[in-house]
Formats: sequence, C-alpha cells, structure tokens
Amino acid sequence: MIQACYEKLAEVLDTLPNGFPATKDGVEMKILEKIFTPEDAELFCELKLTWETAKQISERTGQASEDLEPRLAIMAERGQIFSVELGGTRIYKMMPWIFGIYELQLPRMDEELALLARKYNPVFAQQFLDKKPQLMSVVPVEKTIGAEQTALPYEQVSHIIENGRDFQVSQCICRKENRLVGEPCEKTPEGCLAIAPVPGIFKDSDVSRVITKTEAYDIIRRAEEEALVHMTYNVQEGQHFICNCCGCSCGVLQGINKLGIPAGQVVRSAYHARIDTDSCEACGICKEERCQVSAISETDDVYTVHPEQCIGCGLCISSCPTDAIELVRRENAQEMLPPQNESEWYKERGRIRGVAYEKYM
Repeated sequence: MIQACYEKLAEVLDTLPNGFPATKDGVEMKILEKIFTPEDAELFCELKLTWETAKQISERTGQASEDLEPRLAIMAERGQIFSVELGGTRIYKMMPWIFGIYELQLPRMDEELALLARKYNPVFAQQFLDKKPQLMSVVPVEKTIGAEQTALPYEQVSHIIENGRDFQVSQCICRKENRLVGEPCEKTPEGCLAIAPVPGIFKDSDVSRVITKTEAYDIIRRAEEEALVHMTYNVQEGQHFICNCCGCSCGVLQGINKLGIPAGQVVRSAYHARIDTDSCEACGICKEERCQVSAISETDDVYTVHPEQCIGCGLCISSCPTDAIELVRRENAQEMLPPQNESEWYKERGRIRGVAYEKYM
C-alpha cells in the first residue's frame, strides 16, 4: 500500500510546471519510494521553488531549526533537493523531477532505478515533451553559424560559458541508465556541464568534478568531435548547464527517435541545415555519422535535410568535407524566442499546463 506521503509528493511534483504524470501501474510511486524516505517526502512538500535558509523554512513551517538543518543537508546529499552555500550561508529549495531529482540520482543510479526510470520515461515524456515552452533548446556548433547571420547570445556556447565563474562536469545520467539496462552507448560517459555565475558553488559536489573554463571548452570541442548535441535551458538568460547529448540515450532526443514526437515539439534551435546538392559528394557522413535525429535522407546519392525534423545542431556542417551544408535561420525564428528567464519559463509552462504552482514560489 502506497503511503499518503508519497501520494502527496507525487501530487506536488506534478503541480510543478515540469510535471510528474501518474501511470496506470504506479511505477512513479516505486521511484519515489526508492529515492525518498517517508520523512524526506513529507519535508520536501514543505519546501519552495525559491531559495530559503533553514531558519526561514523553520519560521514558515513551525519546525525546529536545529532539526531542519541536518535533515535538509541529508536530503541534499541524497539528490532530493537543491542546496548551495553563498557567503557562508547554506540555502535550499525543492526541485522538479526533471531537470532536478532524476539527474542528481547519478551517484545512486543502480540497475533497479534504471529499470524503473526506463519504464516511466515514455509516460513522462508524452506530457513533458508535448507542452510548451520546451525545457531545453539546442545550441548550434558555434562555427557553423555563418558570419552573415547574427547569433543571439543564448544561441552561442561561448556566451554561456563566458558568463560562468564556476564549472563542473559529470557523467551523463541518460548514458549511465542505458548502460545499466544493457544498452551501452559508445560516446564518452562524461559530458554534462554545470555552470554557475558565482565562484566556489561546486566545491562540495559528490556527483561531478570541478573544472576550469579552459577544460569546459575542451569538453565542448570533444563533444562536437563525437557528434554530441549541445543543449541548454530554454531561456534567454540564466542558463546553468550545457548537456552534450546522443540520439541513442538522451531522454529528450528519444522523444523524437523512439516515441515519434515531432522534433518541433521536443527541442530545436532557430536554425536548420541545408545541403547544396551541387557541392555534395554524397559521402554520407552527415547522415550516417553525425545526425542524431535522422533528419537527413538519401535517394540516388542525393542527400536532403528535412527542416521539420532537423534540430539545427550544426553537427553535420562541421564535418562536411566539401562544405556543402549550411545553417540557415528558420522563417519562424522570431516566434521561437524562449522565455526571458527561469521565472518566466515557470510562469508560461504553468499557464499552459493549468497548474497552480505559485503556492511553491
């Protein structure tokens, strides 16, 4: 019998703009029971999406501050909530299932959790990927954006990295999940970048390693060599991660590749690739080795990019031996402007989903 605290936790998570839909067989409850103790589940439901100190949470909830601090610290260690230290003060907030709890289970992801997540993913993805605004947007390989085009700041990897003061890299949890269920990916396990505007944020992390800005650029370069798609938070300012994603493991790209959800509903940039058939020598590298979403087709040695399927990552362009491919801005690019920041993303997503998440702000 599912305890009421887990039912409440599932309700709270599904009230957040990101969502946490119920399943017919209750697999999402098994996930919560594996990750949270009943006491953790109850305390999570008392938190907010905004940062608070243990003292502020104590004053708001009536719970003793001396009891809260160690409990919150343990929950943060278990990857159930976000926690950072700023100016010597530790602050906490709740987080959604994705991006949040799922990703922070990296050091605790075992075969049991991987199998549960694999079973839950299709149900979660149908709700998560079918609603706007999308959580993530593609950041094209920067050198593929021609000089004649003006790339907006959030469309540039370099802008996102240069705005950071602290950097860490971790393994891709999607690739780890695939490996645990017997479907290993040949791409590098490590490749998810976290970026903070304040130095020293990542010093206590147990899920990743702290790196320099130079190392961050090295990871980006290696990802492009391995045909990994750069994706970040779908906002104009405040991006705090760059995921380097493969088509075989990434939960977002699997929405396109396995669930058949149209690419435009899942993730894309404001660009799409276009092949000049006169310059193309029909080597097939773009289709066979680079494209992660099967957006390129071949008929009688003529290769064609399908704009509606293309996510505009630029990976096919950076490897074309005859420079026959270019990245062009979509005609409806102006309509694809992401929300200004995380707060606006929550507001728009909450409105579209019709959830009263404001009580957690």
